[in-house]
Amino acid sequence: MAQEIERKFLVSGEFKSQAFAHDRITQGYICASSGRTVRVRIREGKGYLTIKGASNASGASRYEWEKELPLSEAVELMKLCEAGMIDKTRYLVRSGRHVFEVDEFHGDNEG
Repeated sequence: MAQEIERKFLVSGEFKSQAFAHDRITQGYICASSGRTVRVRIREGKGYLTIKGASNASGASRYEWEKELPLSEAVELMKLCEAGMIDKTRYLVRSGRHVFEVDEFHGDNEG
């Protein structure tokens, strides 16, 4: 099982011109409670089901399991999601030897 290590920052400057790739993501949560989540995502014409465990004490990492699904199954699973679907564009920006994933949210979560 993979361990996700994540840090979040609010980006205030222009970054899109520095991105070497980007793609649109639609996702929803079938269940989100006690820091554990079951997420359905559609990205680049493929579906994904992701289960995330609770974060560690610092909140910086947690265990994650993900499986690729046929697009048709992901579309059906989206119907089971809680209210508040997320639509975003993810930009990949290189800085030195690191690659940052910068999300721009659309719709109700614009920004």
